[in-house]
Amino acid sequence: MNPHTKWFAIRQELPKKRSILLGILAFLLPLAIWSAVSYVPGMWHPMVRVSDVGHVDYFQVGMLVEREVFDDENKYMQEAGKKQAIGEPSNPIYLPAPHIVVKALITAFQTEPIRRGEPWLHESIFHSVQVIFYGFMLSAIFGVPLGILCGTFAFFSRIIEPFVDFIRYMPAPAFGALMVAFLGINDAPKVAIIFIGTFFQMVLVVGNTTRQLDGALIEAAQTLGANAKNIVSHVIIPGIVPNLYRDMRILLGWAWTYLIVAELIGASSGISWFINQQAKYRNYENVFAAIIIIGIIGLSTDIFLSWIGKHIFPWENRSKSSIFVRITQFIKMQSAKLREQSANAS
Repeated sequence: MNPHTKWFAIRQELPKKRSILLGILAFLLPLAIWSAVSYVPGMWHPMVRVSDVGHVDYFQVGMLVEREVFDDENKYMQEAGKKQAIGEPSNPIYLPAPHIVVKALITAFQTEPIRRGEPWLHESIFHSVQVIFYGFMLSAIFGVPLGILCGTFAFFSRIIEPFVDFIRYMPAPAFGALMVAFLGINDAPKVAIIFIGTFFQMVLVVGNTTRQLDGALIEAAQTLGANAKNIVSHVIIPGIVPNLYRDMRILLGWAWTYLIVAELIGASSGISWFINQQAKYRNYENVFAAIIIIGIIGLSTDIFLSWIGKHIFPWENRSKSSIFVRITQFIKMQSAKLREQSANAS
């Protein structure tokens, strides 16, 4: 690749070093803004952390007070000839500094739950991963075949997609109360919400991906006498698998977006419950840590799946025309069968 490729070249890949640099900056820029807001004096800091209460009765050392309230109290103390309070500019408790969150990422796994019997952080994470896995797998088991049928046959498209398109506009959390009524208060309604949140989208996405397959391949197979079953199994499915794999990666990300709501339904459990509990205890550094952990798990999973995809579909990196190697082999096989049948008939 040309190392002098423009930074803003239309639909052209950047050199590897530039891509890596931009990928790093994608994380460093938000971190820089967060650090500036947290550490740079006068950047924001709408609160004051009291270090000396002076003669203000209700102030306590370490207490966070709004800047206006702090200034008003000191003004009153000055007029009364009393000792003024001393404090340092600070951000609200719900926006801890980066170094505090980094510390929480380590200590949260080592800190015993406040209430006896509550799960540890690693147990909450594992529970959430299980909910995502079961919900998304059930969605894929039913959604992928239906999507392929809808994208292949007009009959299934007309009888399935209108209703699916209708349901997909309904927010999955709206079904929470019904799922609890039908399935109880344990993990079943949580899995059901993940299923509802991804299944209807999956049918439409997979159907659209199926329709984008080159029609010339299907016509060639039909010309050679292939029946509908053979076309689906030997032409359509092999032809859409790489794009279908990418669709599943995107839809898996959607499953994670429904996790927070799903875990608030029925019995409280999982990392979402951990986040809400820490917010109640005003341990916002743990809240940030848990949210970052969700992002790390999701991003790591996607990178891992992308790496697997490069090995499963190596032709994607070499030549896109090679995607249809298996399809071409099938067409040749059908052609040979037709010649054999013609020879036997004569």
